[in-house]
Amino acid sequence: MTAPRVEIDLGKIRANARSLVRRLGVRGITVTGVTKAVCGHPDVARAMLDGGVVGLADARIRNIVRMRMAGILCPISMIRAPMTGEMEDVIRYCDASYNSEMETIRKLGAAARKQGATQDVILMVEMGDMREGVMPEDLDDFAARVVETPGVALKGIAANFGCMGNLTPTAGDMATLSRLADQVEGACGPFVAVVSGGGSANLAWALDKGPSGRVNNLRLGEAILLGIDPATGRAIDGLHTDAFALFAEVIETRLKLGAMVAKDGQRPRSILAVGWQDTDANGLRFPHGVRFIGATSDHTVVDTSGFTAPVGSEMRIGLSYSALMRAMSAPDCQCAFKTDPV
Repeated sequence: MTAPRVEIDLGKIRANARSLVRRLGVRGITVTGVTKAVCGHPDVARAMLDGGVVGLADARIRNIVRMRMAGILCPISMIRAPMTGEMEDVIRYCDASYNSEMETIRKLGAAARKQGATQDVILMVEMGDMREGVMPEDLDDFAARVVETPGVALKGIAANFGCMGNLTPTAGDMATLSRLADQVEGACGPFVAVVSGGGSANLAWALDKGPSGRVNNLRLGEAILLGIDPATGRAIDGLHTDAFALFAEVIETRLKLGAMVAKDGQRPRSILAVGWQDTDANGLRFPHGVRFIGATSDHTVVDTSGFTAPVGSEMRIGLSYSALMRAMSAPDCQCAFKTDPV
């Protein structure tokens, strides 16, 4: 097999999705599977759906078109605000989109009317992450304008946590989001079917025993794919953390002593045929006995004092979310699949 490549265990992805769907379901919370880290790969999307997610979401229209062209018919949402040149495709391929600008929503409505369609809109609310979102004090008036806009339908509200900042959502934040949903309905009518409380960073709250309020959906990517809580960096109990692995070929191994390594003495250094152009080298998780030294565009250098790495062999490497995302989008990284059930 060629390297570098990402090997994907679809059974473990399916099992992670199934576990989270079951555990959140008893709290009245549905799961939307986020596919952006795998560039909308249809096989991964199907594994999520087989695990019970109610729909899919992605931030790039190209990924969504890829899934539609592969025959995936479930509800798919655009979770990044559509750009001007994407409006027609968003209407054609997406059931809903997440928005925070009135001008964008008007353009979506116009594009929808041209296609004889109606686009569901979920309003993003700024809850402290400082990325996208309508300010809470402006939400009622903003929602009223959405309701009056032809071609779109107000479907719900949503918030982000742990994306731009390291803000971990609290029970108080979720209570506030629930209260905002009530306020919007009081101002506009019973339109708030979806209250999406965030993503994988919100699992600590969602899996707790406190009241869930009106929050009835989470958008999960990292938790399903890697079994990791991004708020803490720790594994989530009961989930697989090794559904993805990067395989890179060793192209040099020898003892080296130079200005950069003199303090360590003469030690075996190996070079892997993978670099920044292929992945986030800082997000690689090496086997026991291997220590990351550094990387350039096409090379990664590791200390292999405690690991046997002959030239021509392959090293199996774990991936962080950012490393996975970049590897899946790199043209020289191939994908290989394991489909055995878990």
